[in-house]
This record gives sequence, C-alpha cells and structure tokens, in this order.
Amino acid sequence: MERLDKFISDRTGMSRKDVKLLMKRGEVKVNGKTEHDPGLRINPEQDMVNVSERNLVYRKNTYVMLNKPDGYVCSTRDGRSETVLSLVPDELRVKNMFPAGRLDKDSKGFVFLTDDGGLAHRILSPKKHLTKCYLVRLENEYSEEYESVFESGMTIDGDEKCLPAKVCGISHDSHFALVGLDEGKFHQVKRMFEAVGNKVVSLFRVQIGGLVIDENLAPGECLEMLDNEIEKMLSDFDFSDARNSVEKSFCSYLINNKL
Repeated sequence: MERLDKFISDRTGMSRKDVKLLMKRGEVKVNGKTEHDPGLRINPEQDMVNVSERNLVYRKNTYVMLNKPDGYVCSTRDGRSETVLSLVPDELRVKNMFPAGRLDKDSKGFVFLTDDGGLAHRILSPKKHLTKCYLVRLENEYSEEYESVFESGMTIDGDEKCLPAKVCGISHDSHFALVGLDEGKFHQVKRMFEAVGNKVVSLFRVQIGGLVIDENLAPGECLEMLDNEIEKMLSDFDFSDARNSVEKSFCSYLINNKL
C-alpha cells in the first residue's frame, strides 16, 4: 500500500504540494471517484488513479527510448540549454528519471532514459563494455585504411589510448561510416576521425548494445521500452548485424533525421 500523493508525485514528477492543490480542485480520481485525501492508502497495482483526465499506470520502473535532436543536453538540469528530459511527454515522465549515458549536445539519436539506478549502473559500468553504434557523416570520403587503425586501439590527442573499436563504410554513400565503441571518452568519435585526417560533420547514435533505435521514431519523440527490449539492449553485440541493420534502414535515418 502507498500514499496517494506519493504515488502521483512519483508517476508525474510533481511535488506533493502541487498534488494537494490538484486534489483540492477535484482533479484527482481513484477508481472513478473524486478524492481529496492525499494520505489515502492505495494499492498501485490494483487501484485506478486518474489525474487531470490522465490515467496513471503503475510501473516499478520506467524505460524510455528517445530520438534526441541536436541542441539538447543529456542531463537532468542545465542552466543554459534544454535537457533531454524536456522532450519526455507527461505520460512517460516519472520522478528521478535521468539519461543513462551521454550524447553530445550537437549529436543525435538513441538516448536511454530511466529511473532504474541499478540497470543504469550495469549499462554504464566499464566492466560491462556495452557497445554503442554511431552513424557518422564525414567531411571527406571514407577509407578502408581506418579499419585497422580503429581496431588496433588508436591513440588520440597524443597520449590518450582508446580501446579497440569497429568501423566500416556504408555502401549507399562514401561519406558515411558506422562506428562501434565499447567506451565513451569526451567527443571520442570526432577525435578518432580527426586522428586519421578526417572530420565528423554529423553523428547519429543508432544502437545501444543489441538494441537498434526504431527507424520510424522522429526526432524528439519517445517510446516506452518493453522488458524484451531491455533484454535485447543488454544482449551480446554483433557489429555485422549492426551494419546490416543500418544498411537496410539508411535512407530512413537520412531522411527522418536530416543527416
């Protein structure tokens, strides 16, 4: 059993003070009846709670796939720029939600949002080596010579050693490449291509672990992820599968995200 005001606060991100104001205005219903008592004990798994005509669904934790546009920062708060949390619709936003991992402000694509700290720790742990895949547009044409350099564990900016990484060209356009990384150093993909004499014009994260972003998810849109998608994200990564997936959906990514 749980207090009604706490349940609403956790599911909406509102303060308990704001929840009480809504209840005074008659905007909260429990099992179809208007409720004014914030201390009412409810069973979140059985009782139906409606706030301002919105049904609140009980979930132990929430998992969200976001297609991040450029211009947003992967943070819970920022004094100068909008954060990715501002893109999450009310029905998916919960208290203590945060982005599990970073994506540069000017980069686009798959960002994983959750309120599950334990899962986030598994994803971000260096021991897990959860691979992330990026589709990048290059200033100059892609060269197959990059592959051995990336796979050898290259050094960037003189003394910073990188783990071995995967890279390949995209058959549709010689100015595009796919990169698979097991780590996330600051501006790493951009710095790696600079080290081989090229430059990243745009970057789109297409995959985290074994899970590929929904190709029909428009920039700024979110989807709630199901348990089987979480399992897939944590599954073994196969770069060949990632390449085949990107080759198949390349035009969709290009058009939908203006790469």
